Order: sequence, then C-alpha cells, then structure tokens
Amino acid sequence: MRKDECFYLGKIAKKFSFKGEVLIYLDTDEPEMYQNMESVFVLMNRNLVPFFIESSSIHKDKFLRVKFEDIDDEVEAENLLSSEVYLPLSMLPKLEGNKFYFHEVIGFKVIDKRLGDIGTVHSILENTAQPLFEIFKGEKQILVPMIDDFIIEVNRAQKELVLNTPVGLVDLYLE
Repeated sequence: MRKDECFYLGKIAKKFSFKGEVLIYLDTDEPEMYQNMESVFVLMNRNLVPFFIESSSIHKDKFLRVKFEDIDDEVEAENLLSSEVYLPLSMLPKLEGNKFYFHEVIGFKVIDKRLGDIGTVHSILENTAQPLFEIFKGEKQILVPMIDDFIIEVNRAQKELVLNTPVGLVDLYLE
C-alpha cells in the first residue's frame, strides 16, 4: 500500500498498559467510526506496515485504545510511539453535496461565478490559519480561502468546483 492511496487517521500518542496497548490520537470528528477496525497501516521508516488489531475501544473522545497482534509488552509498544497511522482511501465515507475531502478536489476545474474559468485546483494549503485552495491558471498561482460561503457547488461528475468569490480577491491575481 502506498501513502498516496491512504488517508492520515492519526498518530500513536502513548503507551497505555504493560501488555503493549497504545493510544492512537484520531484526527477526525467522528472517532466512533474507527473503533471496530481489523487493521491499520503504521508509517515506519517511510513505509506503510500493516498492523492487525486484536481489540480497540474509544478512550476519552479523541483517542483509540488499541491492542495490536504481536505487540505484547511496553518495549514493543514504545517502538511505535509517534508513528503516523493510515487507512486506505476506500475506507473514507462518501461525502455528498458541497462537502469534500481535500484530496478529492485536486485537479478539479475552478469556475468563478463572476470571472468564469479561473484555473485548476493544484493543492490545498493547510499550513495557514485558514485552509486555502491553491489554483493555477497557466503559470499564475491563485490562493482562495476555503470558506463555505465561497463554495457554490462541488460537481464530482464534471470535476468542477464552482466558487463565488468577492470582487477583488481573484482579480488581484489575474491582472
């Protein structure tokens, strides 16, 4: 399994018991969706390694208490600490309407209600206070805040994202 075929679920945050249990911090709004998994992929030495789950339960809202097969003591659990945990993209629940996963809109054509075709979504920049659509129109980079009020339609069939941006926001880049 390659990392680009997976989504980030969380990180192994700490050991939980002397029997090798760990707590995985879940980076999700719905942790209960992930409490009955059979396996996960753990990033080790830049490779995704499958780990099978013997038992798991939600712990304090955002953590999943996990007992992995063949991890039977604190020393083995210690080696997993701070490792990122992934699942295949196929395990993501389908979103409808204007809700979308960031990876899903990469490559979508962007239509602004006022300006027409303004380019293609190249990536989503998350390292800012507000996530941004990074759009390229030829060589020009256009950054648009990912604000619900700007998003008019996510057309998965046509691979188009329809936006209604305020006057001046996109114009600034296109001049």
